[in-house]
Amino acid sequence: MKIFVAGATGETGRRIVQELVARNIKVRALVRDSETAKAILSPEVELVIGDVLQPESLTAVLGDSTVVMCATGAKPSFDPTAPYKVDFEGTKNLVEAAKTKQIDHFILVSSLCVSQFFHPLNLFWLILVWKKQAEEYIQKSGLTYTIVRPGGLKNEDNSDAIVMEGADTLFDGSIARQKVAQVCVESLFEPAARNKIVEIVAKPEATPKSFQELFQQIGNRE
Repeated sequence: MKIFVAGATGETGRRIVQELVARNIKVRALVRDSETAKAILSPEVELVIGDVLQPESLTAVLGDSTVVMCATGAKPSFDPTAPYKVDFEGTKNLVEAAKTKQIDHFILVSSLCVSQFFHPLNLFWLILVWKKQAEEYIQKSGLTYTIVRPGGLKNEDNSDAIVMEGADTLFDGSIARQKVAQVCVESLFEPAARNKIVEIVAKPEATPKSFQELFQQIGNRE
């Protein structure tokens, strides 16, 4: 198993890489700047230079990867096209490269509330709309997928228990990025995670469950 991580130097992406390295899983990280990446990522990680917005480069940099994890996301900016380009076009380009390479599993970090058009986050150039479009593109691609929709992201980890529900069930709440990374990595090993959209938050009062229990409680989408 070799995992290709897009968005590897982002706050969530770097935690996904950490989790993979801790399990001795080979990681190939897509980065735009190798010096920046070397300062952030473990030396065991194989760095490849590329950009999800340059589709012609992606098939080559995927190499012998067997799984794609996409943790890219547009940063707040004054560029009204950023969410369209990064969250939709970039993901679409990755999906097409993954299909060419016959990737085993495509895991996307999306967001809670992508189905709510009148959400404050859509004031940022319709970012949730484009994330939803990317989700739908993956679902129609024929690839085996897991789409992870976290609530508000926190950089500091905590002992709160993960709450997982099916699509369009949770509408508020937050979760530590480390837990999002754990859910993404665990979805590799849980058959019940395949071809599902899962929404996740964390709550101190929730009953802790194993990842197997969490994924198995979510029904398959037609």
